[in-house]
Amino acid sequence: MSKLQRPLVLLAIVALSGFIIAKCQAFLRARAGGPETISSRLKEFGAVVEKRLQPDFRRAGVPYPPARVVLVGLKEERRLEVYAAGSKGPLRFIRAYPILCASGNLGPKLREGDFQVPEGLYGIEYLNPNSSYHLSMKLDYPNAFDRKHAAQEGRTKLGGDIMIHGNAASIGCLAMGDPASEDLFVLAALTGSKNVSVILSPVDFRVHEMPPLPPKATPLPAWTQHLYPQLRAALQTLGR
Repeated sequence: MSKLQRPLVLLAIVALSGFIIAKCQAFLRARAGGPETISSRLKEFGAVVEKRLQPDFRRAGVPYPPARVVLVGLKEERRLEVYAAGSKGPLRFIRAYPILCASGNLGPKLREGDFQVPEGLYGIEYLNPNSSYHLSMKLDYPNAFDRKHAAQEGRTKLGGDIMIHGNAASIGCLAMGDPASEDLFVLAALTGSKNVSVILSPVDFRVHEMPPLPPKATPLPAWTQHLYPQLRAALQTLGR
């Protein structure tokens, strides 16, 4: 290749890269603002989800749909548990799903790109009926606790877009597979996302002692000494 040809080749590569990025961005925008709505997804999946979940709700003695839901993501156990309650009465265990994929190690998420699943007490920010991973729910990470400790340590760019979604691949999210994501999406939609809370814990503190965590844990910030007792207390209110 001559010296005159090299700049032309570089320009062509840059132009092609820009074209690919623009196409990818357009695809993501189309997915985010796609034709499906929460209502259309309820029509599509509501009946099959009710058929799957009704036996568990009857066994637990909880009306379907419930008035309140708590989702418990246990990283070491790779399990997501569902608890629900009616307008009166305590939370009851409904069922558990295997977490098919969750990147990172035990320990909280600290920054964008660390591939960690967060640990803490979260809410559902919104439901996405047009997710590239079938159906998804966005957590409100980083929450006030995360931002407070990041500010104290001078950390910025905490990351975001942490989802509970379908499929079996993920970076920092909980990938549950498509049928489970349908159950969780419909349940959250019928209950109301403001009535759904999420506990993400490194281990099940109902059966594990407090730190030290298993060897695969990342080095823990000092403030986990305050966070983990909060998670343990929240878990112990649920029982099984």
